[in-house]
Amino acid sequence: MILKSPIDRVVGANSFAQNTLNRANKFAPTLVIVVLLATLLVAGAAHASKQDDLEKLRKRIAALQQDFEKTNDSKSEAADGLRESERAISDSNRTLHELSLQQQTANRELAQLQQRAAAMDREMQGQQAMLGRLLYQQYLDGGEQEYLKLLLNNDDPNQVARELRYYEYIARNRASTLKSLRSGLLKLQAVTDQSRQKSEEIAALRAEEQAQRKHLEQDKRARQQMLNKIALQLKQQRRELGRLQHNESRLSQLVAKLANALPDSGMNQIAFKSLKGRLALPVKGKLSHQFGARRPESGMLWTGWFLRTPASQPVKAVAGGSVVYADWLRGYGNLLIIDHGNGYMSLYGNNETLYKQVGDSLRGGDTIAAVGSSGGNEDSGLYFELRFEGKPFDPKPWMKKR
Repeated sequence: MILKSPIDRVVGANSFAQNTLNRANKFAPTLVIVVLLATLLVAGAAHASKQDDLEKLRKRIAALQQDFEKTNDSKSEAADGLRESERAISDSNRTLHELSLQQQTANRELAQLQQRAAAMDREMQGQQAMLGRLLYQQYLDGGEQEYLKLLLNNDDPNQVARELRYYEYIARNRASTLKSLRSGLLKLQAVTDQSRQKSEEIAALRAEEQAQRKHLEQDKRARQQMLNKIALQLKQQRRELGRLQHNESRLSQLVAKLANALPDSGMNQIAFKSLKGRLALPVKGKLSHQFGARRPESGMLWTGWFLRTPASQPVKAVAGGSVVYADWLRGYGNLLIIDHGNGYMSLYGNNETLYKQVGDSLRGGDTIAAVGSSGGNEDSGLYFELRFEGKPFDPKPWMKKR
């Protein structure tokens, strides 16, 4: 057995460590790729699962709504004549809202591209100026002929070496500047192409927006014609106790069916309960009818609030949750319902536009709708309710003091 010296052992250990490091470096890219693929697969599966759950929820609520409309009294009422036109107005406005958001994003991206292009242009101008100075200096020094003069004049070798190094430096600098210029031109061309594509995208969005506005105007004219046609019937029906009771019963049945169809989301209950006394009004307006007050035309009690305010004002979600209903309902027009968890819901009716759809997740303060007078309502404003386990309760204690 040959004993190794301490130096041999150190050298051997270093060699072993280096070999180990080399093998690790060899397999590291593969390992990184495997880890990245595994992460992407898990993230993709989670995203796909979430999308599947959302789609199932939407289908379940859509089926519930169809069944609800079939099983309830389908006898035509004056307000039902507004259903299709008010739905169409809401859809057109939502599309316009989405197009506007897309245009804002595209405009921001175009501005960023233009800033990048301007910065690249300034950088290239600097590089071109530097190249010009280098070429001019080379011209003054005689260019390539100066190399031959230095070699043939039999000057001091050290001086010749220094001057040759100087010319070599200028040549390298010139080559580097030319390379940077070529690279900059390619990048500038790419950014210019992106800017042109983004401009074309914005132009297409604007054209689509104009077409959508024409649809909206047609929908509004159709609604006005229907209103003129059924104005007297609507006025009479708003005073009929039986119809008001029937509308309220339909809403209560809908809320109950939605509650049964929803998955358990009790985790939000504590968060919503902790907001009592701190909720902001869903819209800025005058409270013309309060919970528990009697309707003068029928004697029925109000089960929510009516906040009178001009049309098109933004309606905000009072708390976080998910949209479980977003459609037209007799007596309430374009209605949106948010589930806040474990039986708590908020309802927003008589809207002109519904910006959100079933399954959308919301935070408190998000814009969800625009004020209107849909459903045959005389006044422009928002009908607002809070419910727990299907039963309406007074919103007043839940709102922060103004």
